[in-house]
Amino acid sequence: MKAIVCAKYGSPDVLRLQEVEQPIPRSNEVRIRVYASVAGPSDCAFRKSDPFLIRFLYGLRKPKYSILGVELAGEVESVGAGVTSFQVGDRVFGLSAKTFGAYAEYKCLPEDAPLAAKPEALTYAETVAVCDGAPTALTFLRDKAKVRNGQQVLINGASGAVGIYAVQLAKYYGAEVTGVCSAGNAELVSAMGADRVIDYGREDFTSSGRAYDVIFDAVGKRSYGQCKRALTPTGIYLSTVPSASILFHMLRTAASRGKRAMFATAGLMQNKENLAFIRELCDTGALRPAIDRRYPLERASEAHRYVETGRKRGNVVLLIED
Repeated sequence: MKAIVCAKYGSPDVLRLQEVEQPIPRSNEVRIRVYASVAGPSDCAFRKSDPFLIRFLYGLRKPKYSILGVELAGEVESVGAGVTSFQVGDRVFGLSAKTFGAYAEYKCLPEDAPLAAKPEALTYAETVAVCDGAPTALTFLRDKAKVRNGQQVLINGASGAVGIYAVQLAKYYGAEVTGVCSAGNAELVSAMGADRVIDYGREDFTSSGRAYDVIFDAVGKRSYGQCKRALTPTGIYLSTVPSASILFHMLRTAASRGKRAMFATAGLMQNKENLAFIRELCDTGALRPAIDRRYPLERASEAHRYVETGRKRGNVVLLIED
C-alpha cells in the first residue's frame, strides 16, 4: 500500500511517499480503507519533534511510528475474528492518537479505539476535518471548563482547526462567544456563530477591559499570565499547547477557588462516546466543517509547509484516493 513515511525528524522534506506492507488486523481489530486524513499543527510538531519532549515519548533519535496521521475517515475493509461492533462496509471516522498511521491507504485499529460511524450529512473529507479539531475543543470546553448557558467565552485562534469548532461548541452550550483572529478571517468566524470578533492586529483582548468566564487559547499564543487580567474572579484559562508555563500555573492554581489555568492531553482522552456525540451534532447541523485546502496524499509535504505558514483557516485535508 501507499503511505507517507517519516523516517527521521525534520522539515516537510523528510516526508516520503513509499510502498509499505499492508497491515493485517488482529483478532480485536478492524482494517480501515482510509479515504481522508488531516495535516495539522500537531502533525507538524511530531514530524519535527517540537517541543523536544516528543522525542522522549515517540522516539529519541527517530520516530517510533514512521507513518504520521492521527485523524482518519474511511470504510471498514476487513475485521478480526473477535470483532463484534463493526462489519465490512461500515463507513467510519476516528483517531489513532497513540500509534498514528493515518497517512496511508490502510490502517488497523482496535474496535474499542475512538472509532464511530461517520456523519451521514458529511463527505469523508468533511468528516475528517471535523474529527481534527472538534474532539479537542469538546474536551476543553465541555469537560474541563464545563461551559454553560450565559457565560462569556473567548476563543483565541478562532479561525484555526480547533478554534473554529470551539466557537461552534461554545455557542451550542449557550455561551456568548468572542472570537479572536485576523481581520481576513473575521467573516468566517462570525459565520460559524461568534457573537463578537476581535482583530488581534488592532486590539489586545487582554487589556480591553472586558472579562471572560473562559479564555480558550486554541493556538498557544497567549500565556496565562497575559490572560489572567481578562478573566472573571473565577475564570478559567485553557491552552492546547504544553509548556513549562502552563504546567506550572496549572499546578499552582489547581486547588484555587479563583482563577485557574488548565491543560489537557485531549488527543489521548478521546473515546467512542465523544465521536458519536460529534456525529449527532454534524447530522443536525449544529457543527459544520471548515476546510481551507485539500491535498492528495503524495503532496503531504506541501500540505505541511502550508500549515506551518500559520495562515490556514480551519482544516487542511489529505485525500487518499481509491
